[in-house]
Amino acid sequence: MTPTTETTVGIGGAAESTDMVLNIGPQHPSTHGVLRLKLVLDGERITSAEPVIGYMHRGAEKLFEARDYRQIIMLANRHDWLSAFSNELGVVLAVERMLGMEVPTRAVWTRTLLAELNRVLNHLMFLGSYPLELGGITPVFYAFREREVLQNVMEEVSGGRMHYMFNRVGGLKEDLPAGWSTRARAAVAAVRSRMDVFDDLVLGNEIFRGRTRGVGALSPEAVHAYGVSGPIARASGVDFDLRRDEPYLAYGDLQDTLRVVTRTEGDCLARFECLLEQTHNALDLADACLDRLAELAPGPVNQRLPKVLKAPEGHTYAWTENPLGINGYYLVSKGEKTPYRLKLRSASYNNIQALADLLPGTLVADMVAILGSLFFVVGDIDK
Repeated sequence: MTPTTETTVGIGGAAESTDMVLNIGPQHPSTHGVLRLKLVLDGERITSAEPVIGYMHRGAEKLFEARDYRQIIMLANRHDWLSAFSNELGVVLAVERMLGMEVPTRAVWTRTLLAELNRVLNHLMFLGSYPLELGGITPVFYAFREREVLQNVMEEVSGGRMHYMFNRVGGLKEDLPAGWSTRARAAVAAVRSRMDVFDDLVLGNEIFRGRTRGVGALSPEAVHAYGVSGPIARASGVDFDLRRDEPYLAYGDLQDTLRVVTRTEGDCLARFECLLEQTHNALDLADACLDRLAELAPGPVNQRLPKVLKAPEGHTYAWTENPLGINGYYLVSKGEKTPYRLKLRSASYNNIQALADLLPGTLVADMVAILGSLFFVVGDIDK
């Protein structure tokens, strides 16, 4: 007789003590993107979290090496699709620094103005979408209405709604259209007059505050350890902003208007409050730039460039305070018309690493609140 083996499978208390691995994502980019979170759960509580990235990776840094200095602006424009103008700035500032090129004053102030309008556009998206992720649908409609107002003036000046391609090495593509400054000022005033919607409708909502206060607190030590920057870092009390601490463009002349918003709690609510207050300040900075442009005499907005543009041999690093945090470009040139190496340091890539520190110990129900409060764009992670 053949011997038989009996196996008893327990499904009672033993099963309850077994950790479960849960995959969150990847989803379509129009949600929070093609990001996968590998969670290990003990009941309803997360014991470990591993962000899995790379689903949108397109090898932009390698493509930089096969494009000349005019063409790489288009590639750099796209990794954070909500901050296209700010992305362009890092490239042109790095190349201009290598060339030792001085940009016309009018171009400097116009760049600063458009960078702040782009900051408002970026923040409005998250001010609307974050409450949506927590079950509040109304704010996103207001956010898109304000975005349309500003996108109209950005489209008028550049010809693009999302990918502006308005920066050039040495300045800007062209001067502002006639009457554009008046329309831009009206757009800024219109958006500012309706920003109280987010103060009252979102921050005044007890359900929103209940879902975010004290949830996902990020310590200053973790901010430094992971290289977190932007509003997320400042919400944890890390008072650092390149516009104030290492001024570029015209920010050195805007210190009276520039206000670096910080909090000390480091939770989801603090991150949202920083984003909202920073939006208010960006509108003030845009008005200050419009005032300064009105005082400037007509003049050029770019430098004449040779037909074939070559950066001298050497290397440099240019960084900017992008809407989501620090964006940096490390440029290495061998004296050719294409970069030998161009390394991109994007804000979301570093910020999202903090999930490994933030999520363990929290409930699954709070996972979406924490994830959304990091205000990331997946293309900015994968590059």
